[in-house]
Order: sequence, then structure tokens, then C-alpha cells
Amino acid sequence: MKPDAAALHEFMTAERREFHRHPESAFTEFWTASRIAGFLAREGYEVQVGRQIMDPRFRMGVPDEGILEACRQRALDEGADPAFVERMRGGFTAVAGILRNGSGPVLGFRFDMDAVDVRESEDPDHLPRKLGFASMHEGVMHACGHDAHIVTGLALARILASHRGSWGGTVKLIFQPAEEGVRGARSIAESGFLDDVDFMIAGHVGIVPDGSRTFYSRVSGFLSTTKLDFHFTGRAAHAGVNPELGRSAVLAAAATALQIQGIPRHSAGASRVNIGKISGGTGRNVIPEHAFLALETRGQTSEINDFMAAEAVRIAEGVGQAYGVQVRIEKMGEASDARSDPDLSKIAAACALEAGYERAVEEPLPLGGSEDFSFMMNRVEARGGKALYVVLGTELSDAHHAPRFDLREKDLPLGALTFALLARRLSKGDTGDR
Repeated sequence: MKPDAAALHEFMTAERREFHRHPESAFTEFWTASRIAGFLAREGYEVQVGRQIMDPRFRMGVPDEGILEACRQRALDEGADPAFVERMRGGFTAVAGILRNGSGPVLGFRFDMDAVDVRESEDPDHLPRKLGFASMHEGVMHACGHDAHIVTGLALARILASHRGSWGGTVKLIFQPAEEGVRGARSIAESGFLDDVDFMIAGHVGIVPDGSRTFYSRVSGFLSTTKLDFHFTGRAAHAGVNPELGRSAVLAAAATALQIQGIPRHSAGASRVNIGKISGGTGRNVIPEHAFLALETRGQTSEINDFMAAEAVRIAEGVGQAYGVQVRIEKMGEASDARSDPDLSKIAAACALEAGYERAVEEPLPLGGSEDFSFMMNRVEARGGKALYVVLGTELSDAHHAPRFDLREKDLPLGALTFALLARRLSKGDTGDR
């Protein structure tokens, strides 16, 4: 399994730049997903999209229909395949490629493909701007490296399809929408698409600032999280003439924000709560009728996070009663805790060194954040499989989600080669069991 290194780098760089030019945020990845689907079909994969691999009951934070339709039309205007886009109508933008190659285990690889709501830098020295592949879409950018994840998946698809004699079994390549905000993975996990998967693998580029050409084979410390929106509705009134008729939604939101900070931290492990946004009101002489509050909770375990989220909801509902306002609560995203399999970690580290990484770190790397790939990991592990999350180290020009974010394209082939070698070893029965 030795693909031409120069050709692989050329392919991945060109494709990465094309995806970088066309960033699309959560559930609007019509252009991206249709391009992926077309590529997989041409490589000989069975392609499934949208509702075939997504349970609509578990999508969260889906944009309204007007936004979805505008983005769908934009994708068509930019040359997206109409047949695939039609099957994704309504924001069902997940794509999977299935390749069956005789007997053997079922291997699953996940690649997230959504962009971030960030305006890309206009600095002429910013490489994407300098070389002409900066974002075409105002206020949306591949500022987290998911464009690199996409092309890692496409390169892996090509390597496996062209080297069938080197591995056996079935591979499922999953391209997930809406990882940002942890909104897209659970709908795929709950669809049952992963229920026959024996090994489930994913990774992320960058993360570690000094991680160039270093592979981190065992990411740990996923925090369970819940993203909540609170909508407060009171009663408007003149603030001078008859304030007693009003019910201030802004005061209720402010009181909720303050009291949520008083939720006791949990003795069983790390816990977090953050109020990320509060807004409301129309003018200084109007008792505000509407207010909005966006927050998140996190916990070292799902049980701790559930406690934090339940307490936040309890407080909001209680404050609503105290202030005489209505409170509507929306869950906008969530992820569970998860742990990478240590045996798979050792195999992956060996594959990374064979692929060309200079260093493979097997000690647990605490993520400190949340990843909805955890739903896929837990789904597979609950059925007797194994799961792994890794970090593909590379040189970064700026922090993730920053306007000047970029990565070293020379490192792109390393991730695809590592995953290909991992697929070969797992398909041959090297499961790492002690």
C-alpha cells in the first residue's frame, strides 16, 4: 500500500484549496457534500446521503428553512450536482461511502466537513488570500481545518479503492455535517448506520500549537456538553406611564444568567457553565417583551453534565415564574463523554510512524473540549466494537477559529496514509487485544 507521494500531495492540496474556497456552515454543506458524493461514486463506492444515514429526530440547531433554501440555491449556482443536492434538501447533508472488499471487519472513519462563522483575514500575506483560495462566502471560513479533514477522507477513499489487494472487509467513510456546535453526529449514530461497525476512527488536524509532524494517538478528556437557548417572553409596557403592566424579559434573562453562575460545581469531576450571549429589548422607555440567552454546560462525565444542564433549566423556569414571563428552552447541540481504546492507540501510533510522522505520542492527550464524534464512539463500543480519536499534528499559522488560520499543506498526506495503514492492519486481524 504505497501510493505515489507526490501525486497524493498534489491531489490533496488542490482539493483542499477548492473546499477552502467554498466553506459552508452547519447543515448548509450542499456544495461540499455533493462534491464528496460525486467523488466517492466515481471511485466505486456505494453512496448514501441525507435521510439514508440521518435520523431527523436527533438533528439540533438546524437553520430555518429560508437560510437552508438560500444556501441550497447558492450551491447550485456554484456548480453543485443537482441530483445529490435534491436528496439533501432541508439540510440533510451527511454523506457516506461504502466499499465492500470480501470478508473481514467493518471499519468506520468519520470526517467532519462544516465551516465556522468567521470572516477570513484580508491580510495580503495570509496564504489563502495570497494564492487566491480564500473564502468566497462572507462571514464563513474553514478556520478549524475541516477542509483538511475532507481531503483526508477523499484520499483515504482513493487509496483503499486502488489497493484492494492490501485489505479486506468493508469500509464506511462518513462525512459529517454540523460538528461545530456539536449538532450533527448524533443523528447519524441514532440512524443505525454504524451498528455493524467493528472499529470507528476519527481525528483532527492541529489542536497542539507545536505539533508539526507529530501524531497523537490517544486523545482523552472529552467533556460531555449541552448547548441551550433560552427564549424569554414577557409583556411590553410604557416604562413611565404604566410600568406595572409590563413584565420584563430582559430582567428575567439577567437574573437567570446571574443565578446560573451559582450552580454548585460537582464533586465527582470537572464541571463548566458559560453564558455566551444575552440580548433583548427595543428601547429605553419600553418594558422589554423579549430576551434571549445562549449558554452551555460541560461535565467530565455525561452524568455531571446532565446535572449542570438540569440545574440551568430549573433556574430559568423558576426565574420565569418569579418574573411573570414565559421561558421556551431549545437544545441546540450536545455531546457525550468518550474514551479512546488504548489498544487501537498503539496500533495507530505504529501506523503513523510508518506513514512518515516523525513522532507518535501514545500518552493520553486531554482534549479539554467536546466532540460529538463521542456519540459514534459510544454507539460502536456499546455493540462490542472499538473506537479511537487522534490528533494529526501540523504547523498552524494561527489558532483554530481565528481569521488567519491556515495549516501546512505538506503534512496533509500523513493523515491519509496513517488511516490507510490502520485499515490494512485492522482488516488483517491486528486488533491490539492483549
